[in-house]
Parts: sequence; C-alpha cells; structure tokens
Amino acid sequence: MVKVNSALKNLLSSITKEWTLFLDRDGVINQKLENDYVKTLEEFNFLPGSKKALAVLFKKFGRTIIVTNQQGIGKGLMTEDDLSQIHNHMLSELQKTGTAIDKIYFCPHLAKDNPECRKPNIGMALQAKKDFPEIDFSKSIMVGDSISDIKFGQNAGMQTIFVSDKDYKEATATIVSLSELSNYLDTI
Repeated sequence: MVKVNSALKNLLSSITKEWTLFLDRDGVINQKLENDYVKTLEEFNFLPGSKKALAVLFKKFGRTIIVTNQQGIGKGLMTEDDLSQIHNHMLSELQKTGTAIDKIYFCPHLAKDNPECRKPNIGMALQAKKDFPEIDFSKSIMVGDSISDIKFGQNAGMQTIFVSDKDYKEATATIVSLSELSNYLDTI
C-alpha cells in the first residue's frame, strides 16, 4: 500500500505532461548490490515490476530522467564503456514496454571529492535543465532509495519520494517500489 498523505494525493493528481520525473537507478529500477556496484551487464537485473511501472509513469510525465551516482568508475572497478553497455541494455528493455527515458545523467566521481555532479549536489539536475529548458523543478518529482537522492531533490526544489520499507519523514512520501507508485497513479 502506498503511504501517501493528502498533500501527496493532491500532488499526484495534478501531474500533467508539464511534470518531470527524476529517478535514481540502483535500488529503484534495478536490484542494488549491497556493498558493491552493478559493474557488468550480467549484474544488472530489473526489480520485479519496475519495467511495467515505468511504462505507466512514462505516460503521466512529460520528461523522464535518470540521475545516478556511479563512483565505481572513479574507483576503477568499471569503465564508462561498461556503464554505457548497462544503460543501453536497460533502455532497450524499457523501449519494449513503450517507455522512453529522455536522458541518463551519471556522476563517475568519488564521494570524497564532493563534485557538483554527485548527489546530493544538484549538478545533474542543472545539466538536465540546460538540456531540457522546459523542466521546472517545482513541477518535478525525485524518486530514490537513499537519503542523498531525497536531499538532491530537495536541494533542487523538487517533491521527493523515498523508495524503502522504512519511512523517511523528510521525503514527501515513502513507497516500497515503483510498482506501488504506478498502481496509485494508474487509478487517477
């Protein structure tokens, strides 16, 4: 069951094609590897129901953007080519469901360097706004499974949805999966 308050219900019912959906990748779209990184195509597995959920969400939002920290590149555990293979596969599979992701932004740098592109900093949001000037952060929702995802959304002025089985009161709402969110949106 989606844990939504009345403010979120109103927010979700007001979503039009003017809205942008920002999504984290690991733990939201695909299975997160605990204490590791998805470094190869073989390690990339969609979460149950996430492809179908994204197809529903894609129809509701004007833009769908993925923003993902990928410090495995900075650590030398994978290359940008490895990441590109993973993303190309993901996009191909999503296209089969009628979902088109407008763009994927990633930050390959180490957390300790605190680069502007690394969430919770908003460099990836600013790049998306530069590439798609019609994006209005006040009409955007960030969906992520980490506190840095939620802070990223808040820092950019977005609504935020935390994907977890534990509530995070700083987020606008908490859901267990993208499927939960799409099921709710599909009924509006």
